[in-house]
Amino acid sequence: MLDKFSEMSLLFEFYGNLLTERQRQFVDLYYNENLSLTEIGESLGISKQAVSDGLKKAELQMDKYEKTMGLLAAWKAENIQ
Repeated sequence: MLDKFSEMSLLFEFYGNLLTERQRQFVDLYYNENLSLTEIGESLGISKQAVSDGLKKAELQMDKYEKTMGLLAAWKAENIQ
């Protein structure tokens, strides 16, 4: 079983190109670079809440893509026993 960070990183690998540029920034900085919402907001010149909202939208979008295409599920079936 994957933890949330690992799962979101994998979803980002599979579906990141389908997100907006801003959503890609949020996901990459939060899940891959391990920055806090506050750090991301400060680096992008936006509020912590704006980062949180954008990140949640990106997560929901990637979950939607996964329900439709199932790339992560297929990967798990082959790679995780």
